[in-house]
Amino acid sequence: MDDHTSSAAAASVLAGLAFVYVIVIVALIAFTVWVYWRIFAKAGYNGALSLLNFIPGVGPLICVLILAFGRWPIEDQLAAYQGARPMPPPPGSPPPPPGSSVMPT
Repeated sequence: MDDHTSSAAAASVLAGLAFVYVIVIVALIAFTVWVYWRIFAKAGYNGALSLLNFIPGVGPLICVLILAFGRWPIEDQLAAYQGARPMPPPPGSPPPPPGSSVMPT
C-alpha cells in the first residue's frame, strides 16, 4: 500500500510540473508574438505577420528575414516626406547658387 501511495504522489508532482511547464511555454510564445507584432507595426507592416511565429521551426526565421531584407513601408513614407521638402545643406558648406532648390538655413 505504501508503494502505491508514493507512486501516486510522484505522478501528481509530475503532473503539476507538466502543467507549470505548459503555462510557461504558452506565456513565452504569447510574449514573442506580442513583441514581433509591435516590431512589425512600428516598421509599417501589418502586425499580424507576427503570427508566422506559429510555424514550427521556421516561423521566427521567416519574421527575421522579412524584417532584415524587406523594404519597410515606413521607409517609403520617409522617402516621400523627404522628397516633399528639400533638405538643408550641411553646416559649414558654401551657400547654394542662386535659383537652386536648396533652402538656406
